[in-house]
Amino acid sequence: MDVQFSIDRTSPVPLYFQLSQQLEAAIGRGDLPPGSLLGNEIDLAGRLGLSRPTVRQAISALVDKGLLVRRRGVGTQVVHTEVRRSLELSSLYDDLASAGRRPATRVLALGVVPAAAGPAAALGLAEGDDVLRMERLRLTGDEPIAYLTNHLPAHLLRPAAADLEATGLYRLLRMAGTTLHSARQTIGARAATPEEAHLLAEPPGAPLLYMTRTAFDDKGHVVEHGTHLYRASRYSFELQLLMRS
Repeated sequence: MDVQFSIDRTSPVPLYFQLSQQLEAAIGRGDLPPGSLLGNEIDLAGRLGLSRPTVRQAISALVDKGLLVRRRGVGTQVVHTEVRRSLELSSLYDDLASAGRRPATRVLALGVVPAAAGPAAALGLAEGDDVLRMERLRLTGDEPIAYLTNHLPAHLLRPAAADLEATGLYRLLRMAGTTLHSARQTIGARAATPEEAHLLAEPPGAPLLYMTRTAFDDKGHVVEHGTHLYRASRYSFELQLLMRS
């Protein structure tokens, strides 16, 4: 483990909590990817000049959060962390990047096709009209997180696969002069088909979160309709609820 920690012994913050917070931040940034070994408590305490009970308390706090696991004969190990995403009009690529999760994209399909009934209705087009259709697999590091299918009016954007691999769809839309304003969104859950399970590295029938979203620009025009599938074992949505007066 090459991550450096800074412990301030003059701070009123308990030493175990300082270490716990820095470990959690390193895991969130990807500096300690899933599978990383922390070493045993005696070695870690010696490196940091801390007592073994202090190190044990810090590690126990992250074990309780599900970020670390103690394995007999192996030691303390980083486990797969869940991506948490606030429900806002933003792209998954930008959300992962801002969280330090190192997003990557694999373009599975990209081209102009005749609109099927569902996407045509969502985009306000006639069935058979030209639409830009794309399928992408979103990853953090080498781990798949989401399978994304999007339809756009064909005149709005014509990205190359390399463009979609380099950044998020909403950023490309903004660069093309589209001002995103609002969206209508539905979230649910269902079992993975064999093909979806293979793409997302899950067993067939594993639970997936799905989201359908129709996005509008500042003039009220539909600019994008997406159907996205997320690994329920690695992903969750966060909502802020306000009491109605």
